[in-house]
Amino acid sequence: MAKVVLKNVCKNFSGNIVAVNNVNLEIKDKEFVVLVGPSGCGKSTTLRMVAGLEEISSGDIHIDDVLINSTPPKDRDIAMVFQNYALYPHMSVYRNMAFGLQLRKYPKSEIDSRVRQAAEILGITALLERKPKALSGGQRQRVAVGRAIVRRPKVFLFDEPLSNLDAKLRVQMRTEISKLHIRLQSTMIYVTHDQTEAMTMGDRIVVMKDGLIQQVNDPISLYENPANRFVAGFIGSPPMNFMEGVIVKRENGAFYFKEETFQVKVIEDMNERIAPYEGRKVIFGIRPEDIYDKLFVGDASPENTITATVEVIEPMGAETYLYLNTDKHPFIARVDAHEKVEVNQKLEVVFNMSKVHFFDRDTEKAIV
Repeated sequence: MAKVVLKNVCKNFSGNIVAVNNVNLEIKDKEFVVLVGPSGCGKSTTLRMVAGLEEISSGDIHIDDVLINSTPPKDRDIAMVFQNYALYPHMSVYRNMAFGLQLRKYPKSEIDSRVRQAAEILGITALLERKPKALSGGQRQRVAVGRAIVRRPKVFLFDEPLSNLDAKLRVQMRTEISKLHIRLQSTMIYVTHDQTEAMTMGDRIVVMKDGLIQQVNDPISLYENPANRFVAGFIGSPPMNFMEGVIVKRENGAFYFKEETFQVKVIEDMNERIAPYEGRKVIFGIRPEDIYDKLFVGDASPENTITATVEVIEPMGAETYLYLNTDKHPFIARVDAHEKVEVNQKLEVVFNMSKVHFFDRDTEKAIV
């Protein structure tokens, strides 16, 4: 397997449209890296440049320390799995998986061995004589992955491979791909717009927006320490709550975040970084799971307790999402399913102030 390095990679389309803007990224040998972001952020274009399906406007791409800018796709030793499976409808599963090896004139015995081994790994041995039209969506996706496996490439590329599947099958297939990575110990680059896929599958996640990399980190670090408001809001479900307010300082030296209808005390560990924002507007962020019903908090401080109105209740089974409003800002709390709450009820909730985030109002970069 191999590492993949992108240095100052850009992609411009006609009309001065910048799809990818100065991307610098090193993907280590045997690493599973996920490119994630909204539609149009440049993630698929980046993947296609690694594959050689899109020409680079500027910059360099190396695979295993070899510059591949002008190397044809067939000579890059990569295998790509597409969103639409791209199977040959007139060929059996066996022939679909074997076709690439036949073009490269591998011996028949080697082809047969590789196809059957890949089929066994993916659990599709019983399907080898079927045509694609006789397969379910999940089975077709397994065949597409199997066609990539038999190549034994240096790098696997996945371009939103699960987006055509139903919700239950997506969960199953992302587990299968994760297990496949562990078994093959291969370098994989995976593109998705689904942050849940990114969080559950990647060793590291690359968050992109408008052609720019916003942050690169492992899933937990990305979740707990977002670099800016976009990353904080994109990673996590339900998304992080944001409120705008002012940082004020009391006579006792304590800092508070003040919104029109409430104020909460900033913990002392954050004082040094929040002090330069005294008297300035900032963006306050808190995740739904860090908001609690006061009834279930033993020693709730009034300095981190607020009152909000319940507008919508969404039972999710093991938990419930409460859509609340301070009269200035709507926000979501994720609470235990057994809590008895009613629409239009005034509810006292407690913010876990050790878990909050503050963002610069102008740059939207994280303050703390």
